[in-house]
Amino acid sequence: MVENLYGDKDIFTTCGQNVLCSRVHTDISSLAPCTHEEANTRMLLHALDSANKGHRRITLCTVDTDVLVLAVSTAVCLADTEIWVAFGTGKHLRYIPAHNITKELGYEKACALPMFHAFTGCDTVSSFAGRGKKTAFDIWKSFDEVTPVFSSLLTDPSTFNDDCMSVLEAYVVLLYDRTCTETTVDSAKKNIFTTKDRSMDNIPPTKAALLQHTKRAIYQGGYVWGQALVRCPVIPSSNTHGWQKSGGQGWQIFWTLLPEAVASCSELLKC
Repeated sequence: MVENLYGDKDIFTTCGQNVLCSRVHTDISSLAPCTHEEANTRMLLHALDSANKGHRRITLCTVDTDVLVLAVSTAVCLADTEIWVAFGTGKHLRYIPAHNITKELGYEKACALPMFHAFTGCDTVSSFAGRGKKTAFDIWKSFDEVTPVFSSLLTDPSTFNDDCMSVLEAYVVLLYDRTCTETTVDSAKKNIFTTKDRSMDNIPPTKAALLQHTKRAIYQGGYVWGQALVRCPVIPSSNTHGWQKSGGQGWQIFWTLLPEAVASCSELLKC
């Protein structure tokens, strides 16, 4: 009945890890079973399947910026396919050609975009206080050394090491002060605080806090979004990526290994 209703159109719907299709005997082996927890990534898996079946124009309907970011990155893999994103609702609805954004950004930056998005702030990763996406993107354009780091962490999160951290630190320093000559967040934090009379929320985080932030970004950008086109991605425990379980409250952000300032200051005041 459904097949007759929609004629030559195929209607897919997800049901847990499985996929149902209006056309009987349709090959869904590339779509199911699927263990994605996010609908955002699963949409891109379906887009890839459609492209592999010969469709050359695909539209994703969403109100979530994450989907647009993933579409731009995925368009790199689908060179012969147009990916459009119907973004917003009502009078705010607009059609965005993700494939054109991919070309404008260039292959390397388009590939790295999801990791940039995660690192600079998304639903599961905090942003840097007072530093929006435009500022973060402008710094990225002027500090291209961070691009290969974003790319490598997206495609293989296990490559994260001290060298990657050093580059990310230098990028964060520039986020807070483009003229700062320091390359580590701890030294920049001290320099900016003592010479520029900045408030505490307007200086870089400590390296310890940035490390946990980076782990959360790697978890989201590398392990989750980086495997958007993998039907059954291998996702590690959040416990090792800047999160911790607190009592019966579920997962909570693990901010830093450093003691709270109140405790530290109290110790420093003692003779």
